[in-house]
Amino acid sequence: MKTMQIGSLAELPDAAEEIIRSLGGRTIVAFRGEMGAGKTTLIREIAARLGSDDVVTSPTFAIINQYAAAEGRTLYHFDFYRIDRLEEAYDFGYEEYFDSGDLCLVEWPEKIEPLLPENTMNVRITALSEQERRIEID
Repeated sequence: MKTMQIGSLAELPDAAEEIIRSLGGRTIVAFRGEMGAGKTTLIREIAARLGSDDVVTSPTFAIINQYAAAEGRTLYHFDFYRIDRLEEAYDFGYEEYFDSGDLCLVEWPEKIEPLLPENTMNVRITALSEQERRIEID
């Protein structure tokens, strides 16, 4: 497990780069943290680092957003906050996305825990203050 602490948004690019370097071929990344911890903000920075010019917003109501990245790559951004039953994930065909080989960035993975592949990367974000965050990557 890697742990880093950032003191402001200015340090966010370093955290995003560390997550990208730590992927090691994994394509599913589960972002864990309380509401307001900065999951979407970190995902926005990861998308930017991967060459996306798209506007990255939380897909709370849509459940999934798709972004274009460099070299023709596609990023999928999930927000399972509104999921009440695993069947809902099956209904929109989560397997197609998770098995695509494209990077899938998942907020509120706790809602679909049994569906996450064994090799899912976990990123835990803890708010230490208004600006400071602890980010744990495993």
